[in-house]
Amino acid sequence: MHKSWRSELFQYIAGIINNRKHHSLAVNGVENHIHIFFDYNCRELIEDLVREIKKASNAYINDKNLCNHKFEWQSGYGVFSHGYQEKGIIIDYIKNQEEHHRKKTFRQEYMDLLKLNEIDFKGEYVFDF
Repeated sequence: MHKSWRSELFQYIAGIINNRKHHSLAVNGVENHIHIFFDYNCRELIEDLVREIKKASNAYINDKNLCNHKFEWQSGYGVFSHGYQEKGIIIDYIKNQEEHHRKKTFRQEYMDLLKLNEIDFKGEYVFDF
């Protein structure tokens, strides 16, 4: 994702989340991934929400010709839940993605999140970085 249109895309994604009766708290990312933090209303499967976010935002990017090539999201995604007390920390973390990724790659970040949250995983099922 090019930096020139990321903000527009992130606002669009926040709108998708809000229109589906969840509450967007933070959407941000860098050229190769995004983070979405929202209050989940429990009336929709996460899988369905992610599919709709990807489908609608993919069409948005391609219909507006924001990309020089046909844009397509990667097939996988990760979901982590957090407690209310961590809300401010997570929002700050998401808002500062560019600064964060000067020090740590997406792969390092994702693997650290899996380990920090004690999530068992098989290497062949982890994103193709």
